[in-house]
Amino acid sequence: MHTKDISRWKHTHDFTADFSAAEKNTRRVLILTAAMMIAEIIFGLKFHSMALFADGLHMGTHVTAFLITVLAYFFARRHATDDHFSFGTGKFGVLGAFTSAIVLGGVGLVMAGESIARLIHPLPIQFNQAIIVACLGLAVNVTSAWILKDQNHHHHQHEGEHEHHHHHDLNLRSAYLHVIADAFTSLLAIAALVSGKFFGWYWMDAIMGLVGSVVIGQWAYSLVRQTTVILLDKEPEESDLNYEIRKAIENDSDTVIADLHIWQVGVNKFAAVISLVAHWPKSPEFYKQLLRQHEELIHVTVEVNQCDSEKVALTS
Repeated sequence: MHTKDISRWKHTHDFTADFSAAEKNTRRVLILTAAMMIAEIIFGLKFHSMALFADGLHMGTHVTAFLITVLAYFFARRHATDDHFSFGTGKFGVLGAFTSAIVLGGVGLVMAGESIARLIHPLPIQFNQAIIVACLGLAVNVTSAWILKDQNHHHHQHEGEHEHHHHHDLNLRSAYLHVIADAFTSLLAIAALVSGKFFGWYWMDAIMGLVGSVVIGQWAYSLVRQTTVILLDKEPEESDLNYEIRKAIENDSDTVIADLHIWQVGVNKFAAVISLVAHWPKSPEFYKQLLRQHEELIHVTVEVNQCDSEKVALTS
């Protein structure tokens, strides 16, 4: 039998086509953020502004996160056709999102530590200069969020088409969360600085920093939870694929699923191994056809076992 004769039974696991626009937009945000980071560090040193210099270093953490996101897309695309990746390279993006979430959590911890230190040992604040820096940072983050928004929204719309399985591009989501987190902290900083400048509430700067660190920490924790479910091959709790598969196959009273494994291998892409028992078993292809409406199941393996009348009687 020639290879071309069996090609129609071969599974494909190249999911990279779904990420081309997201990868391009993330690169744009990376370049924009890196340019802002370099400018803030250079002018902070030139004008002896620690506020400007510190914000430039803070931008550096987000540049690192965006670089992780871009590299995840790159490696997923580069190894898309590598047979050594048994179920494709969909988890590159998830691993990138997990790493980025850890970076985001680290940013939150640093913010909390700095805020507590400022509450204990307040330092003089150059309000005018700091407000300008915060506004510039906010402008960059709003622009970055606008660049990533359409693609992120597209993935959410795609989720709506699959009512029971809410799994979007976590790699893109991690980049988007970094932008939103930075924009959020910039807004809090502007509010704190304005209140300090006009009302003398110097303590607001540290309090807003603590509030921002808590919110960022929650976002990071949420992203870690979403990514670890996939990285550890755990069936998502909100998924009802288990129920749907059993409903489709066990509709015939003669057939019982003895063992079922479901795991995610890409964005809204699942694999399943089904071991079933029947008194009058049919071909594996017959059972696969029962699941054809579930387009998210891109790799299904069916093991068919025949039982004797005695076993059927025991299980009935």
